[in-house]
Amino acid sequence: MTINGGISFWYATDRTAPATPPRAPLTADATADVVIVGGGYTGLWTAYYLKRAAPDLRVTVLEQKFCGYGASGRNGGWLYNGIAGRDRYAALHGPEAARRLQRAMNDTVTEVIEVAAEEGIDADIHRGGVLEVARTPAQLTRLRAFHAAEVAFGESDRELHDATATRSRLDIADAVGSSWSPHGARIHPLKLVEGLAAAAERLGVVIHESTPVTEIAPRRAVTPYGTVRAPYVLRCTEGFTAALKGHRRAWLPMNSSMIVTAPLPERTWDQLGWTGREVLGDMAHAYMYAQRTADDRIAIGGRGVPYRFGSRTDNDGRTQPATIASLTSLLTAFFPQLTGTEITHAWSGVLGVPRDWCATVTLDRTTGLGWAGGYVGSGVATANLAGRTLRDLVLGESTGLTALPWVNHRVRRWEPEPFRWLGVQALYAAYREADRREAADHRPTTSPLARAANRISGRH
Repeated sequence: MTINGGISFWYATDRTAPATPPRAPLTADATADVVIVGGGYTGLWTAYYLKRAAPDLRVTVLEQKFCGYGASGRNGGWLYNGIAGRDRYAALHGPEAARRLQRAMNDTVTEVIEVAAEEGIDADIHRGGVLEVARTPAQLTRLRAFHAAEVAFGESDRELHDATATRSRLDIADAVGSSWSPHGARIHPLKLVEGLAAAAERLGVVIHESTPVTEIAPRRAVTPYGTVRAPYVLRCTEGFTAALKGHRRAWLPMNSSMIVTAPLPERTWDQLGWTGREVLGDMAHAYMYAQRTADDRIAIGGRGVPYRFGSRTDNDGRTQPATIASLTSLLTAFFPQLTGTEITHAWSGVLGVPRDWCATVTLDRTTGLGWAGGYVGSGVATANLAGRTLRDLVLGESTGLTALPWVNHRVRRWEPEPFRWLGVQALYAAYREADRREAADHRPTTSPLARAANRISGRH
């Protein structure tokens, strides 16, 4: 039987033992030097780095549920060097600025791994890199262009493989090529966020869980239980940003769903390969992502129902039966040997999507308001870079991080409903149809339907 929801597979099966007791909620008005709204990767990395740099700084984190409740505890466990908006930043600020941003992301993968080791965080980290595959002629054309672009932005250590080399690495049905980058690792996302929260607390960060913030204003964060006043208020709420007063159209909460198999026997792995335990993605328009877990399951994800009307978010990670069926079909399309394999868990969550699909980190020193996010699903590593950058901005330091082109980038708001809902539904319907047509006609060019969807959405 498939367990549907329960926050995520990571939460349902791998909570630290003994389970971490809930952290106390805020009970009265309070003050701090910095108040951070959101107890996910971005908020916790920011708190951690602030306290390491300035131990006397009073840093408070306010989390509506518990640390890791959102995307940080539900994602696919991809610690990799992708960042949303790099090509747009190249167009706005020049290719060298974008290359600096990419180099910072490459270094961030190593930074997270090294801090986890330093803090004793066992997050099932395995640095096997990132393997992105093509399974149709059109995907292969995009893969080659993608590979060339990554090399142009400084990834000289990236490798391009043909069909034979790809399938010797991982036996994916219909694979016609792949691109591999060393700048990636498989992680257990919830173990990382739990370990990070504990490390921040050891430094003296105050974390209040079960404390929803209803309003953010200059120098204060308002909750039902009291107001925390501070010179700096940092919004680190990613896909849950729309729930805050005045922010409903800031970032769109895009849904992503996952399933995970039962542990696979050794004979199956002998057939599949995947000995490098790379994280796995593809070049479809309706993108998939997967990993081989530490206990030898396959966890695989994709969009499912992409968006809920009115920017609503779920309560417990439950996903639709049709989405589970779709992801199971995707799993067996990649790996026909797994037909009939038990799916033990399914879940979903939301990620933050800005109107121009660009991740940003911002601080307005006149109001004390700052924020980071809009990672469009690439947040595991990007949140660490954002946390270090917010640290430098709050401390008033001019560094290489504060000079990166994503700093203080502003985007326009999303359209009001029902246009927002109609647009997103149409967008992903177009991408799914484009994938279907490309698989059917075997042409080496991207479907005009996908190109039109990219232009209309602002995605490219």
